[in-house]
Amino acid sequence: MSWPSDDAKLDRVRALMAEDGLDALVVRAPDNVLYLTNFWGMKGYDAAVFPREGEPVLITIEPSAEDAAGTAWTDAVVLVPGYDAEDPRPPLARTLEAVQEAAKPYERVGLELSLGTQASDRMVGEPTTFTKAWFDAFPSAADATPLLAGARALKTQQEIERVRLANEIAAAAMEHVAKELRPGMKESQAAALWQAFVHGEGTGWKGRVELALGFSLVWSGAGIRTFTATGDGPVAENEPTLFEIWVCADGYWCDHTKNVCPGDLDPTYGELLDVLLAVYGRALEHCRPGASLAELDVLIRQGLTEAGYPGQPSHPIAHGVGARAHEPPYAHQAGTGTVEEGMVLAIEPGAYWPGGGGLRIEDNFLITSEGPEKLSSYPDDFR
Repeated sequence: MSWPSDDAKLDRVRALMAEDGLDALVVRAPDNVLYLTNFWGMKGYDAAVFPREGEPVLITIEPSAEDAAGTAWTDAVVLVPGYDAEDPRPPLARTLEAVQEAAKPYERVGLELSLGTQASDRMVGEPTTFTKAWFDAFPSAADATPLLAGARALKTQQEIERVRLANEIAAAAMEHVAKELRPGMKESQAAALWQAFVHGEGTGWKGRVELALGFSLVWSGAGIRTFTATGDGPVAENEPTLFEIWVCADGYWCDHTKNVCPGDLDPTYGELLDVLLAVYGRALEHCRPGASLAELDVLIRQGLTEAGYPGQPSHPIAHGVGARAHEPPYAHQAGTGTVEEGMVLAIEPGAYWPGGGGLRIEDNFLITSEGPEKLSSYPDDFR
């Protein structure tokens, strides 16, 4: 899907490059290639050289020529063979050679040296990652990961618009599930209901999304817990079925946890939901420009401790969302940083019972000068 060049974003990156004394960025993570060029590759064989002055160079494989022509913000596109009968090396070797050639004019280059995670390419199932040769090719490179994290933490108007589309699709898929979910279904069937809507209806959404992909973890009743895969357990009546869900719409993401209850919610879950909503509300009141991210983590965990859930939750409680489902900034009491206008944060208090069961609520919030704006129309109080 074509978007006009997001000059506000690119100018911010270049300003940060000037502060760090970098002449060019060399990136290969699919989300950073997307962020700097608007090209979302098929197989991770792509890279970009982004100079502080001049036109970026996008490197991709020949089969992606049409995609690059239709979406990339640069006309400087270098195509390399995905397969070469005379060159048995893997495609990334040819990509690297093209990157080295494009980076030759620049003395001070920044590389993603400390990248911890990366978003998937459009094929998703088998992300292509860095090789030793990639790092060896730039032995004097600076680490550009902190620069990119800082730039990406604050969203431009175009980025907010794209995140909103992902949020819209996720909410519509939950509304669909709420109408169709029945006790006795398998958790995996519930997940398939949601995923099918995201991919089937989200692709082409309002004529503005070329490809929508959904990712989910679904648990019901006593099956609710963290860090386990969706299984074949039954959807419980009068208990929540929890959907931990991501939507990726042309490379921009949302990250939610939503719940559906077939029947009347068991009062024990209702009590826990009231606790979480109260903690959630205090967290949102905190999320104004200048507020401490470390204190946000403390506030949520102390609130749950005071409600009888010490040590909860076992997962992070707030992080950025944009060209990845999880990206900086992160709220951690041992960390630093502040909430700032233009951030999009996922906030997710949760509490889980020994042996199974519990709840989590989560939405994405745009930080404005007036405070946080909820981006999903699907309610957190699902009663």
